Amino acid sequence: MSTPPPAPLPKSARKKVTIPALQKMKAEGRRICMLTAYDYPTALALDEAGIDAILVGDSLAMVVLGYENTLAVGMEEMLHHCRAVRRGASAPLLIGDMPFLSYQVSPEEAVRNAGRFLQEGGMDAVKLEGGRERLETVRRIVEAGIPVMGHLGLTPQSVHRLGGFRPQGRTAEAARRLLEDALLLEQAGCFSLVLESVPARLARLISERLTIPTIGIGAGAGCDGQVLVTHDLLGLFERFTPRFVKQYANLHAEMRRAFGEYIAEVQAGVFPAEEHSVEMPDEEWQQLLAEIRS
Repeated sequence: MSTPPPAPLPKSARKKVTIPALQKMKAEGRRICMLTAYDYPTALALDEAGIDAILVGDSLAMVVLGYENTLAVGMEEMLHHCRAVRRGASAPLLIGDMPFLSYQVSPEEAVRNAGRFLQEGGMDAVKLEGGRERLETVRRIVEAGIPVMGHLGLTPQSVHRLGGFRPQGRTAEAARRLLEDALLLEQAGCFSLVLESVPARLARLISERLTIPTIGIGAGAGCDGQVLVTHDLLGLFERFTPRFVKQYANLHAEMRRAFGEYIAEVQAGVFPAEEHSVEMPDEEWQQLLAEIRS
């Protein structure tokens, strides 16, 4: 028998989730729950459901804007969606995903763009991809007072270098490098790490070696928390479904059914019915008819 979902919590009953709170969850062995959001109603529903953290991911390029990969989305689009999410969610920790070329050009530009996520987008932290090659950038952003979440393993912004959306860390050499990168990112000041599409035993080892929380996506149950793209979880993205995704609903099919029913009712003259229409008092109608006849 499946466990019923928890009742929505009123916003006043929830404390703001902070970075120290996430670190306490790791220390106490409580699993961290994170999902993506890109708009106000989704953020509001996640907040009411009791989610710990929301990632405004650059995955919006694919699941919302229809691009082939995440490389096409830019700062202005990311900030636009961050603001919408911030209006919908107040309790979860809000993390903005730094898009391609917003942090790779120089540490100075990375700091400016990271600051915009907090100042203009209303985020609590930022996320960026990469390991040892990003250490100086991470240090500079953290020194500016901006919390940074790292991202290792399958890093979608490097999809062309990786040869596609493929699992990472499957050889001893690659796994050792990932572990080293994770430790280096922790030393550089990251408050948490996303581990994407890496072997479960490697993700567990990394999680045990780090003092900061790990958030897994396709990395097994040994991480300190989990994240999924909400559109994958809800069955809203039909192009493909990663093997590590569990669909909790099939809303694309439900939307298609509802749209089809609407089209059929409009064509048949069934909708709108009387209860969906606005009327005016008979005396006003009669007065109108009398006026236009004269």
